[in-house]
Parts: sequence; C-alpha cells; structure tokens
Amino acid sequence: MLSLEVQVRIPAARSLKDRRQVLRPILDGARRRFKVSAAEVEGQRSWQRAGLGFAVVASSHTGAVEAIDAVERFVWSFPEIEVLDTIRTWSE
Repeated sequence: MLSLEVQVRIPAARSLKDRRQVLRPILDGARRRFKVSAAEVEGQRSWQRAGLGFAVVASSHTGAVEAIDAVERFVWSFPEIEVLDTIRTWSE
C-alpha cells in the first residue's frame, strides 16, 4: 500500500462551507477517477488549512506509484489551493 498526505492552504476560504466547497471536488474526484481511498485527515477546524490523505493498494509497485503520481498531479491542478507539502509512505 502506498499513501500520500498532502498539506494544502485554501487562501480564499472564509468559512468552513467555503473550505468544503474546495475540498469536496478534490476528494470525490480522486476517488472516482483513480479508484483510491481519499479523506480529509488533518485540520478539520481550520478554514484555510487541510491535510488530505490518499491511499492505494495495487498488485505491483509500479501500479501503486503510477496511481499516486496521477493523484498528486490531480491535486496540483486545482488553482483554488496551494500545496504546501506532500509525504509518501509505503506500508507492508
């Protein structure tokens, strides 16, 4: 299993509702397009910061890396957010 944690900033968010409107398409889109698990894993009470977690289980190392690479590119494609940090972790 390969996981990806992405720390993001949402500069235009002025409320939790604004924040959800930005994060929902990212999480739902990643689940739908790349068949990964996706969740908000950190910063639920902050308007402008969030930690997003993605995980994939694949039959090969290459398959897992390709899936997470695609998810990372997808997250970076949203102009409403600033990506602050990304961390990849392998689990046995």
